[in-house]
Amino acid sequence: MTVALERPAGTTNPASLVTPEVMERLAARITKDNPDTDLPTARRIIGQAAAFLAAGAALPSAELSPSKAVDVGWHTFILHTVDYAEFCERVAGRFIHHVPTPDTETGEGSAAARQRTLDAIAAAGFRIDHDLWPDAAKMGNCSQCHAGCSDSPNSGKK
Repeated sequence: MTVALERPAGTTNPASLVTPEVMERLAARITKDNPDTDLPTARRIIGQAAAFLAAGAALPSAELSPSKAVDVGWHTFILHTVDYAEFCERVAGRFIHHVPTPDTETGEGSAAARQRTLDAIAAAGFRIDHDLWPDAAKMGNCSQCHAGCSDSPNSGKK
């Protein structure tokens, strides 16, 4: 199923996928949990997490993977279950589960997943904040969350 993304015509700002109230709530949580992250950066993280989830919903067969920063945004969003469930229903037409995959996708595999993900976000019409998507090959390791996961918003598809 292909989901038509709800966003204002011509808008490429992924932050438009969440309401200003949700944006502020999530950004505040990120800064509280990550004192080294300022509020403007936290907002950018939420925007990229929303674009990542929307791109995965629009391309259900793609195997997408968030960057470490974007994964922080996704984890934060999930903690706000009412907001997250509403977002998922509106953007994907279903709940988007977070199902980590084995730690095996590193090196070239994570670089390929990163490129697939960036291509999907661009194809969905969203601006990519490249500072939040470091080059996995230059990182020398998977750029995922602390557990080394490689998550896909497609994991919960029916």
